[in-house]
Amino acid sequence: MDHQEPELRKELDATLQTRKDLGSEYESELVDSFIEKLDHKVDSVVDKRVRRQLAEQQMAIARGSTQTEGPVISGLGATFGLAVLSLILAIPLSAIAVVNAGLPGLATAWMGIVGVNAVYSIGRVSWTRRQKEHGETDW
Repeated sequence: MDHQEPELRKELDATLQTRKDLGSEYESELVDSFIEKLDHKVDSVVDKRVRRQLAEQQMAIARGSTQTEGPVISGLGATFGLAVLSLILAIPLSAIAVVNAGLPGLATAWMGIVGVNAVYSIGRVSWTRRQKEHGETDW
């Protein structure tokens, strides 16, 4: 866990201490509660990043950038970001799927994760191909 997130660290410590005090019969509720807090933190970080990217895009448009069409997020950084976000979200999704539906649930969750990444990659390849056909570049 990152040392820059003291609130999340305190929550994890409190959850672990509560688990020791209450025993294993409340484990799933404690894990669900912590995952909910973690999801909220991830959502807030993603929201900040999206707002920052939108502001940067609006500033680029205001400066007279001619490239206003196409994907809002592009480049290797966006692909890497999607992959990292998918892996981060895969942890709680996998846990929830296994608890609720067992192995079929886990397989379904991972097919969804892989599907999202595949659709993004296919769309990106298609977009790049169209740009090359029309003589446009990302530069």
